[in-house]
Amino acid sequence: MSRLAILAGQGDLPHRLSVAHPDALFVHFEGLDVETPGNEPFLTSYERFGEMFGGLTAAGVDRVVFAGGLARPTLNPANFDAKMLELAPRFMAAMQGGDDGLLRAVIETFEAHGFAVLGAHELIDELTADAGLLAGAEPNESDRADITKARDILGALGPLDIGQGAVVAGGQPLGIETAQGTDAMLRFVAETRNEMSGGAKGVLVKAPKPGQDLRIDMPAIGPETVKAAANAGLTGITIDAGQVLLIDRSATLSAAKDLGLFILAEDR
Repeated sequence: MSRLAILAGQGDLPHRLSVAHPDALFVHFEGLDVETPGNEPFLTSYERFGEMFGGLTAAGVDRVVFAGGLARPTLNPANFDAKMLELAPRFMAAMQGGDDGLLRAVIETFEAHGFAVLGAHELIDELTADAGLLAGAEPNESDRADITKARDILGALGPLDIGQGAVVAGGQPLGIETAQGTDAMLRFVAETRNEMSGGAKGVLVKAPKPGQDLRIDMPAIGPETVKAAANAGLTGITIDAGQVLLIDRSATLSAAKDLGLFILAEDR
């Protein structure tokens, strides 16, 4: 029998998956503030991979999905079980290559232990968008130029494993997403833009890093992203078609409509 496990991070996505897949095992990691839904919960730790794999196997799990916000955990080697002691050198080496390297190592480890790793977008329809204007008015010529500049920035930084988002206004880069995330970047833009943009409102572009494995840590936007973009004075948001999650699609598009922002999905 095939069974899914939801490896829950923070945010609404794990709960959406649990509603769509009520028979899934909901995996809650120690130290994460996650509300457990009605699905059968399994509490485990990043420090005990042997316990985790054993528990998943005992529950009949053969497929896993990573869902929600993930952050590098604080690990205490004194708490490692035997499997984690075996895996730790590989994970530590992968961490030196940035988040992408670590996440690839985690995916490969799950696969090596017999678990298929799926993306949330493979399990819920309409989590991503086809190419087209999803909300608001068509971007004008200035917006298009800012979108191109933001994409150039992300393309240049991608090999350094930096960022899935950038803000450009009037050709000037106002913000680049780092480990602090999109919301922190948009707050920074709102607080510091002043006259730097020459009066242009600017755009946010969200896109995966080149070659990124979209089964884990796929870029995402939601209603709060739209509100933060509006607060930062932006005119719209551009995402990659099929490669960026829309968290609560209807609320996200409604927020864009209410706040006068466009949301554009582009083929890449």
